[in-house]
Formats: sequence, C-alpha cells, structure tokens
Amino acid sequence: MRHKVRGRKFGRERDHRRLLMRNLVSSLVEHGRINTTQTKAKELRGLAERLITYGKKDTIHYRRLAYKVLQNRDLVKKVFDELAPRYLSTEGGYTRVLKNGYRKGDSAPMAIIEFVEKEETLAKKEKKIKTKDLTK
Repeated sequence: MRHKVRGRKFGRERDHRRLLMRNLVSSLVEHGRINTTQTKAKELRGLAERLITYGKKDTIHYRRLAYKVLQNRDLVKKVFDELAPRYLSTEGGYTRVLKNGYRKGDSAPMAIIEFVEKEETLAKKEKKIKTKDLTK
C-alpha cells in the first residue's frame, strides 16, 4: 500500500522525471496553457503554484529558487513581473486542470492546464471587446 507516499513516478528515473516537470512548467509559464496527460497536469500543478508563490514574495532568494526550476532568465522575469502580480490578493488556486478527452493513439486521458485569470482582467477584456464592437 502507498499510504502517504507523495508524487508520481511516470515510469521514469528521478533525473528524467525532474527534467520532465521542469520542461512542462517552463512551457506553461511561456504559453499560459498546455495540453498534457491528466496525471502530468495534476503533478505539475503543485510546482507551477509554488513558482507563483515565489513571485509574490519577490526577493533575490526566491528569484534564484525560481531560476533553479525554470533555467531561463526571461521566464523568471515573466513570473515575477507579469504572472505573480495578478494573484497578489489570492492565496493559492492559480492554475486549473480541465479534462480534455482521450488521446487517439493510446487512449490516455488528456487535460489542459492553465493559469486562472482573475475576474478583473476578464472584465477588462470583455469591456475591450464591447467597445470594439461598438466602434465597428
């Protein structure tokens, strides 16, 4: 029995698993949403939310911890300057996992993982769309 055993192994060795998660979180930060298997998305959620929490604290120490995961200065800058300020008033729940059917080749359950947008930014986007429609 696997009582209190944390994390998923994905049939990979430790180093390969660590690189897989780094690549997935880098893609998520870069694109805002990615399509992957459900289990990978659920495992990725914790790492992505930890990076946003680092960004909210915004010190040199937390920038270095984020760089340790992302290995890209531009992505670290994006986390600290663009993503984290969105969630200053929110404690947790920065990502969402949406089920997305099954993969054709092996019927693996797929999911979309994305950053949750706050209502304020959604309201601004809707307002912009309405003003564009009115001007046309």
